[in-house]
Amino acid sequence: MAVGKNELPKFNVIDGLRLGVACAGIKKENRKDLVIIEMALGSACAGVFTQNAFCAAPVTICKQNLTNSIAQSSAAYLLINTGNANAGTGEQGMADAQECCRALGQETGVEDVAILPFSTGVIGETLPVEKITKSLSSALNNLSPDQWSSAAEGIMTTDTRPKGAAATVSYAGHTLSFSGISKGAGMIKPNMATMLAFVATDAKLSDELCHSLLTELADLSFNRITIDGDTSTNDSCILIATGSASAPQIEANHPDFPAFKATLKQVLVDLAQAIVRDGEGATKFVTVSVEQAKNKEEALETAYTIAHSPLVKTALFASDPNWGRILAALGRSPIPDFDLSKVAVYLNDVCIVEQGGRSASYREEDGQAVMDQHEILIRVVLGRGGHTETVWTTDLSHEYVTINADYRT
Repeated sequence: MAVGKNELPKFNVIDGLRLGVACAGIKKENRKDLVIIEMALGSACAGVFTQNAFCAAPVTICKQNLTNSIAQSSAAYLLINTGNANAGTGEQGMADAQECCRALGQETGVEDVAILPFSTGVIGETLPVEKITKSLSSALNNLSPDQWSSAAEGIMTTDTRPKGAAATVSYAGHTLSFSGISKGAGMIKPNMATMLAFVATDAKLSDELCHSLLTELADLSFNRITIDGDTSTNDSCILIATGSASAPQIEANHPDFPAFKATLKQVLVDLAQAIVRDGEGATKFVTVSVEQAKNKEEALETAYTIAHSPLVKTALFASDPNWGRILAALGRSPIPDFDLSKVAVYLNDVCIVEQGGRSASYREEDGQAVMDQHEILIRVVLGRGGHTETVWTTDLSHEYVTINADYRT
């Protein structure tokens, strides 16, 4: 029930990076569920991860290995499995994830620390290590620089379609390329909003700039999406810069840096929005924009209060212009000294609330026309300052309940 076009982009080949995919039978037989990404020695690599206290074993190990491997400039392989999250599995989960890293290290001749593991799927079940290790050679044997589409399928769980983004940008007279994939459909909410994302570029970045760019831009993309208000135990986003392009190293003071940064941001936003468009049971893609807030925190908290409201989300699913639900959610936002007389609320360009009540110009048929659309903007003007923040969310349908009720069967 995804919203919008079901098309993958034409991915760019990123020199210095290859992808391999296998069917390990982790949850279902004959389904792509194991992905290996090989990056050239010396690539810059950065990651941002879930802030859930019950973070999965692979997240813990990945963060440790990422720090160590960057220090050695030897991060070499990403190992990704779907069908099992290896979360809530205690010491056994750590041992299982380490064993998978050890096995891939033996297959490729690299140190365990050069393996970055990622898992997604059911929480609380032990990882089928033997199935994964037996399938490593199959994934390694089909490593190729043009396997982005297959890899996008190989990281899916409840996703109804694979997700990807690609772009190019000019820097110092050279063309730089980006390609990326993501997965996620439910248990989506920032702090790192279950989601995985892997983005690569052939640009040359220092480790420091790679990390600072990803941290800043993930906050403006993956940390601006929510489907159900649940933060996963496994969320991870990785940026790889192979440095294989002939362009000079990216520098923050270069005149082409803003264009490079904007292009990377757009790739991350495209991948994040693709997750929302494929939200479990989603029939609507909803933008919630809060303007004229005093600060970033106030704008975001207000936007999320509306985006997380079950009553707002079910009204969206029903295409019901019940604007009172938006008003009620807005009214319980944590805003001190809330002056209702300064507030205006819009559905797309239709003003529904102003000066503390229903807009004099509002007509029910205008609201209905907006709610009948598949893409909707809820715009709130607080009249308190100059800050604007935007989040993206979905409606809440019967299908969402069905998917999550049947998730383990």
